[in-house]
Amino acid sequence: MRLFAILFWTLFVASAYAQQEAPGPAQPLAPGLPASLPQAQSPTAPQPANLPDAPTAPAAKSSGAIVGQQQPKRILGLVPNYRAVSAGAIPPPPTSREAFGIATENSFDYSSFVFVGVTSLMAEGSDSHPQLGKGPAGFWGYTWRGFIDKTDGNYLVIWALPTILHEDERYFAKGQGGIWKRAIYAGSRVLITPNYQGHNTFNTSEILGRGIAQGISLAYYPTADQNLGDLSEKYGYAIGRDALTNAFREFWPDIAKHVLHRHS
Repeated sequence: MRLFAILFWTLFVASAYAQQEAPGPAQPLAPGLPASLPQAQSPTAPQPANLPDAPTAPAAKSSGAIVGQQQPKRILGLVPNYRAVSAGAIPPPPTSREAFGIATENSFDYSSFVFVGVTSLMAEGSDSHPQLGKGPAGFWGYTWRGFIDKTDGNYLVIWALPTILHEDERYFAKGQGGIWKRAIYAGSRVLITPNYQGHNTFNTSEILGRGIAQGISLAYYPTADQNLGDLSEKYGYAIGRDALTNAFREFWPDIAKHVLHRHS
């Protein structure tokens, strides 16, 4: 429920200000439609007939990103945002080394330890796994397991499987369009991702990677919690968390501009 509350708060804030932005000239299409990119990059080319609702935006910077929709490397100076690509920008696929670097930054960033510490404290307080105990010993038991959960999932989803399957696991922000259209787009990226050729494909790295991470967790969680129901719940939580994180990334530039009055 906390995850859904965060999502609806984000959507509410973004929708409250989305109508203040006037539409501008057409801008490059989102990744996954490489056949249309030459037209989108040409300032005089018409919008494709089969995409009448393609997002519009103000004139783009030389990098291709939509003005006012740049994705920062950190959100509020704390939350790492290394996987995000600014709306309108279409960089080349990451190399295996670059993907490994992104996975490492996400896993060992100082904010990761803060996040794991907070979630472990909540889990210990609610006695999520009674076999791990209470107090400092129980908190430590939750903490190191939570860190492994997060880290092996990151390396599987961001680096190992994408390198093998040639999938680009960065989040390509949409930046323009209706509030629900952008929200659905953001959430659906856990199921759809561009491959190295720029074509949309099923996000095997996300779906399979989170599943493998849950399988690995069987080695270090109490046997009493190794049942299908508990594993399914943790798996669903991991996928849902990634979908909500994408939604937060999508609307962060709008929140920063209209709520916090920060400008790129």
